[in-house]
Amino acid sequence: MSDPAAPSDLGDLPEPVRARVVALSAEVLPDVAALPPSLRRVAAFTPSRRARLGATALTAALVDQRLRERVAVQVAARRSSALADLAGLDDPVEAAALAWLVRPEGWQEPVAAAVDLTAARAAQQEAEQESRWRRRAEAAEQALREQRALHRQQVEDYKAEVAGLRRRLAEARRGDQAVDDAVLDGLRGELDEQTRARRAAEDALAAERSGVRRLQAQVERLEATGRTERRAARSERDEVSLRARLLLDSVIDAAAGLRRELALPPVSGSPADRVEAEVAAERGPRAPGGVADTVSPAVLEQLLALPHGRLLVDGYNVSKGVWGGSSLEAQRIRLLAALAPLVARTGAETTVVFDAADSEHRPPVSPPRGVKVLFSPPGVIADDVLRDLVAAEPAGRTVLVVTDDRSLRADVTRSGARVVGVHALAGLLGRV
Repeated sequence: MSDPAAPSDLGDLPEPVRARVVALSAEVLPDVAALPPSLRRVAAFTPSRRARLGATALTAALVDQRLRERVAVQVAARRSSALADLAGLDDPVEAAALAWLVRPEGWQEPVAAAVDLTAARAAQQEAEQESRWRRRAEAAEQALREQRALHRQQVEDYKAEVAGLRRRLAEARRGDQAVDDAVLDGLRGELDEQTRARRAAEDALAAERSGVRRLQAQVERLEATGRTERRAARSERDEVSLRARLLLDSVIDAAAGLRRELALPPVSGSPADRVEAEVAAERGPRAPGGVADTVSPAVLEQLLALPHGRLLVDGYNVSKGVWGGSSLEAQRIRLLAALAPLVARTGAETTVVFDAADSEHRPPVSPPRGVKVLFSPPGVIADDVLRDLVAAEPAGRTVLVVTDDRSLRADVTRSGARVVGVHALAGLLGRV
């Protein structure tokens, strides 16, 4: 007849007995036939790692009685001497674990005994812990009572001392009152004389200060006149320098553009080709997301080669559109590596913005020379950062924004930037 106090489910066993069952099963796991898939990898671990890393899988698998029986056969083969005399084992946890696994006749008794022993130990530990806390509380209360008594005594001593000081002060005041009256009369006379002398000194000082203020006003007027003259001269000099600098920049940019134009292949066709190309582009293929994109890879490279060109890249929008099957880290690395030769070739000032609005973590990146990498602040999407970058650019500068996002394309276009589709940049990069 089975003992109702002996649990047959591994999860109902006390934790020490359950841990020992897992350890015994882990020892013989490689020798057990027909292991489930969840335990095959665990069986390849070293013995010490099986029980530690495979405890959860073993606990779940031992619910299967057939698996437990196969494990019990291997455990019984290794622990035959211990199973022969379960009642004689010094460790009740070991006896309960062996009995639960192998389940010889009368196996419920050692398991129930281990359950009772564990409950008794837990109750004893709880009682001891409660007793320790009670002793600590009593000691703290006694120390608090002693400290309060000491404070009350100190307060009484301070009150007595204050009362004595008040009495001595009152006596001193009464004794010194007569002397104070005589001294006060003398001091009043001296104070009147000092007051008259101070007033005379103040009148003289006021007259001197008035003269100093007049001199200071005259000095300030002279300094203001000097500053005005220096500012006018500097403004005129700066204006001349600015005109010369603008003329020089214009000449340099024109010369650079001329050099690039002379290196282009010979022009073919007629002047109407441009109009035809624009009309064909308006009816041509559309970029992903349904937004028309009239910038080809060749045109994009020419735009980037313009003087003081500015390239802004919507990082994840581009990388996911080109290398969507890769991880985000791999996408970042490939995008930056592909941009390096393009930036080196065109000299465009390039910034790549990655969206990190939902993350506090900023992964480390190694941007190539000439490429700036930004992660949007927490709570701010990359599109808003790109809008701010476009808004900060002066009117008339060549600013190219690479994205397929509809809303962003519309906003940066209104701000004066030119939008480039992801497929145009991918074609220029050659899908590295």
